[in-house]
Order: sequence, then structure tokens, then C-alpha cells
Amino acid sequence: MTSITKTQKKGKSLPPKLIIGMGKFVWTTLWQIMMSKLAPRNQSGEYIRPSSEFRNFIKTGEDSPYPPATGRYTLYVGMGCPWAHRTLVVRALKGLETVISISVVSPSAKTGGWVFDTPEENCSTLAELYALAKPGYSGRSTVPVLWDKQTKTIVNNESADIIVMLNSEFNEFALNPTLNLYPEELKQQIDSWNEKIYTYVNNGVYRCGFAQTQEAYNKACDQLFTTLDEIEAALAHSKYLCKDDVTLADVRLFTTLFRFDIVYYGLFKCNCRRIKDYEHLSVYLRNLYQLKGVADTCDLDSIKRDYYGNLFPLNPSGIIPSGPDMSYLN
Repeated sequence: MTSITKTQKKGKSLPPKLIIGMGKFVWTTLWQIMMSKLAPRNQSGEYIRPSSEFRNFIKTGEDSPYPPATGRYTLYVGMGCPWAHRTLVVRALKGLETVISISVVSPSAKTGGWVFDTPEENCSTLAELYALAKPGYSGRSTVPVLWDKQTKTIVNNESADIIVMLNSEFNEFALNPTLNLYPEELKQQIDSWNEKIYTYVNNGVYRCGFAQTQEAYNKACDQLFTTLDEIEAALAHSKYLCKDDVTLADVRLFTTLFRFDIVYYGLFKCNCRRIKDYEHLSVYLRNLYQLKGVADTCDLDSIKRDYYGNLFPLNPSGIIPSGPDMSYLN
């Protein structure tokens, strides 16, 4: 009895330093394994976003396998996803709500992917839908997905392509056919903004949040806020990125800015400044939010739930914060 008691007492007096060291080692190792699946990295620990694999286009013509039509196509989207949100914004601005249907999928921490609330196309998960479109597919199953209900396949899963198609290829059915978000005379300027915004802002916030070394984070964070400062300076003399006309460049920036104070500022460590702290960026965000139909595409609760509730490596507790107050956009 005496020896057991001594052993028990000895076990209870295990030095806290050893416990902390063991806990840190185990958590760091598991974190690195999970992050390697969630966010591929290079040797410097920088997040590398994989390319989209389905890049077909809807276009008019007898030889086109995917001609524009009403009721033929569905957009699969996640309400928390900024890339999918782009397609919802353009769909609303162009007035395509009755032309292209929407199907919402939700992220599942248990399955590690997007799932349907009720099965569609006899699929319970988005991964199964990808496999239906391309048997044997083993890549990432991401949103948005532009789905052809007639041929039962994925037309495109690259948001940058999809919003260009929504802008130009469905005008005969659109409520706002004269709205051109990608006019020929502004394409060079729009493309220039798009390249910069994608690299340092849209993907930049992920490069901050998914960085796996301090050096990678510092580099991404510096580039992010340098670019936001540059945009702030440009907006001091212009309502939108290309003067007074809203374009696809604004749409692509909007969905990241809307999420910035909500999730990127805290969860992704992009906390040098909030968008609300910028004089011109905050007004710019409010102007875009108040465009007809845009606010209806913004789901604050889903954004917080999807990021804080499902990105386990970044938020192990799963606790969803109550703020921030975004009422100033109204």
C-alpha cells in the first residue's frame, strides 16, 4: 500500500514544465499534419493555393457544348466562402436570379468538406458531385461550382471565370442586360487591379492565416496592408476602383473586405487595421454593400459559423465570437 501511495503521489507531482512541453509538441505536430491537408505550403511555409481544374466556358454558338440558357445551370455555393460570394453578387447585379438557380452547401468539420443538407444528384457531399462529373477525381472539391443539369457535369469551378460568364453570356435573359461589369475600355485597368488584389488581398488574407512560419506570415501581412493602403489612397479620388463605374474588380475586392473585420482581422491575424478604420475603404465597402441586391447575398452568421466553427486548426475551441458590429454598412 505504501509503495502504491508513493507512486501515485509521485505521478501527481509531474513537473508542469514537462506537461507543457509534451502538450506543445503533440499539438504542434497535429497542427502541422492538419495544416498540410488544409493549406498546402512551400518550403518557406507560405500557403500555396491549388489551381481550379474545371475551366470550360458557357458561350453562344452551335458548336458550344454549354450554350447560355435559362434554367439549365445551377451554382453550388457556400455562404461563408468569399470566392462563391463573388458569383452571388454578379448574379444579383445582373438580375439572373430566375435564370441560374442556387444550391447552398455547408462545410462539415467531421467530413472535412462541403455537404448537402439534402442529397442532390444522388450525392450527399460536394466531393461526390465532383466524382459524378469526373469519375476517379481525387482533387479538391471547392465552391463555387457552375453545374450543367442537362449533361450532369461541372462546367467551371473557378470563380474568376464564372463571374465573367455571368456578366456577358446571359444578357438575353438578364433583368439588367445593359450593366457591363467588364467593359472593353476598362479591361486593362480591371485586370491590373485583379492581379494585385488577388495576390495580396483575396489570397493575401489566407497567406496570413495559413502561414506556417513567422517569416511567411510577416511577408504576407506586410504585402496585404501595403496593398490596402494603396487602394485607400486611390479611393480618395474615386468612388470605385475604376472611377465611377462598378466593375468585376470591385466585386472581387468586396467579398474579402466584407469578411475582413468579421474573421480575417482576428482569426487570420490580419490585425494591423480594420477596414472600418480606413476613411475611404470603409465608405467604399458601404457603397458596394448598398447596391441593389448585394446585401441579400451577405450572410454574416454563416461567415462566422463557417470560419470559426470549421477551421479547427485555427480555432480549436470552435467558439464563435459575438461581434463585430457591422451595422454601419446600413
